[in-house]
Amino acid sequence: MADTPHDTSVYAGRPSGLVGKQIAGYRIEREIGRGGMAVVYRAKDLRLDRTVALKLLAPELARNDTFRRRFTHESRVAAAIDHPHIVPVFEAGETDGVLYIAMRYVSGQDLRHLLDREGPLPAGTAVRIAAQVASALDAAHEHGLVHRDVKPGNILVARGTDSDHPEHVYLTDFGLTKKSLSLTGFTTVGQFVGTLDYVAPEQISGRPVDGRCDVYGLACVVYELLAGRPPFQRDDDMALLWAHQYDQPPALTEKRPDLTSGADAVLARALAKTPDDRYDSCRAFVAALRAAVTGRVEGGHEPTRVDHGALAAPEHPGAPPEPPEWARPVFRR
Repeated sequence: MADTPHDTSVYAGRPSGLVGKQIAGYRIEREIGRGGMAVVYRAKDLRLDRTVALKLLAPELARNDTFRRRFTHESRVAAAIDHPHIVPVFEAGETDGVLYIAMRYVSGQDLRHLLDREGPLPAGTAVRIAAQVASALDAAHEHGLVHRDVKPGNILVARGTDSDHPEHVYLTDFGLTKKSLSLTGFTTVGQFVGTLDYVAPEQISGRPVDGRCDVYGLACVVYELLAGRPPFQRDDDMALLWAHQYDQPPALTEKRPDLTSGADAVLARALAKTPDDRYDSCRAFVAALRAAVTGRVEGGHEPTRVDHGALAAPEHPGAPPEPPEWARPVFRR
């Protein structure tokens, strides 16, 4: 018989309380991450015999009808996104008053741990990582999702396929969008929606947000990848919030004199206080950064010119080919 958490002791500061227990068909193996409103475990899917990352949300969220409805809707949208740099969502639901979401388990480390260990990254590495995150964010925006919490801890770095692609990056934490929290009254002091080092000015002031909010967050992450620290550092949270809204970021070249002033201009635009002054997409930002850092356009070469006339279908294509022998019984003419 499966054990299920009724008192959700994990939220009371006892992270080992669920290890070995079963929740919604998953057996908890170990904790791999936690935030203010959720804990993530490595778990075994007992039905399909696979390892997953299982996120359990704080029980007070499940008691809020508005949040529960939005969680269900947004989890379905996230699960529908098929993108190589977004962690796939397998399942989301509720069991015994606890909301959960099961995702692919990525073997590797998050970008926070990589930065803490390595410090500032080579420009080429930073651009490669940023390009993969940008692709994931733009894909989410095309599905109507704004991440709102782009930060190193939500970027996973796994082993790549070859020397040309030494790392494979995944963006995670789409199953619980921050808009859901803001609509339910859980954004009180100490539960700010977004991480302060990477939060866009319009989030702080409560203005409407769109994908350009994530352009700002990604720019903060990229700045840290190259400089070894976020663009704004202040002694307290209120001063940090003020800096995001009103202060100009220090020039990147102050920390990285090996880069050109073109990189400063790209970061300044991506970190503009007004969304209209930023790049329209995350990929546009990274393309400009690549050009400034390496002198190469997207892909490392001039864009291929396509002869669209050569791709046009012929006016008289003729009869379709006959199906193979094994398929003919299902065809009817």
